[in-house]
Amino acid sequence: MSALTITTPEHVEIRLQPAGAASRFLAVLIDFIITLGMAGFIRQVCTLMLPAAIAEAIFITASFVLTWGWHVWFETKGQGRTPGKRALSLRVVDARGLPLSVHQALVRNIVRVVDFAPLFYGVAAVSTMVDPLRRRLGDIVAGTLVIREEKPAAYRGELAAERRYNTLRTPRVLRLIRHRIGLEEREMLLAVCLRAEKMSPVARYDLMEEIAAAYRERLDVEEEGVSGENFVRDLTSVLFAPSVLPSRK
Repeated sequence: MSALTITTPEHVEIRLQPAGAASRFLAVLIDFIITLGMAGFIRQVCTLMLPAAIAEAIFITASFVLTWGWHVWFETKGQGRTPGKRALSLRVVDARGLPLSVHQALVRNIVRVVDFAPLFYGVAAVSTMVDPLRRRLGDIVAGTLVIREEKPAAYRGELAAERRYNTLRTPRVLRLIRHRIGLEEREMLLAVCLRAEKMSPVARYDLMEEIAAAYRERLDVEEEGVSGENFVRDLTSVLFAPSVLPSRK
């Protein structure tokens, strides 16, 4: 199976591993079972409380909304992961590795009608086996890719090289980190730290200072005495130590 290597604007290479047909089918099946169960539950409740004709109309409407809205909602609001994809460690991303847009989610799910033919994703199965990146027609048209999520790299002491006092661990900054830094950015910061040793000194310094300046402004943190690289490594260490991040209430 071909892997896709992309280069971020920070000149960091990230490899994306396309998901196989079997795991994608299982993810779709899980989502189908969940939505079918939800629609059935709505039907039972409405049948007990409303006339049969009205109950049936509500059931048909609910089935339509769940069928078409389920994937679009979770793919745009759940970082490209429906419950089925999350269970199989899959995620939908833009073909360039960027987060999925609402337009892309709509397009790939509209084309799902064609992918579904002639019987439960028959066209999609053929497409994923033929395409080098294992894309169904909806992915090809929308410019998206379903990837297999790798587990985050194990925390390394040398990754953060953290100082004894880290101002990023204050409650205010931790809340901002949780709400303003997404999964893609976390992975980018990790990739930068892991590849820093392979960069030339000048490129390494410029890149770290540029990233640090952007996140200092976003998190409203002033640490003039801390180098850009130390700031980036401190931030990465916080992001990969989830136990210190406050839970969202």
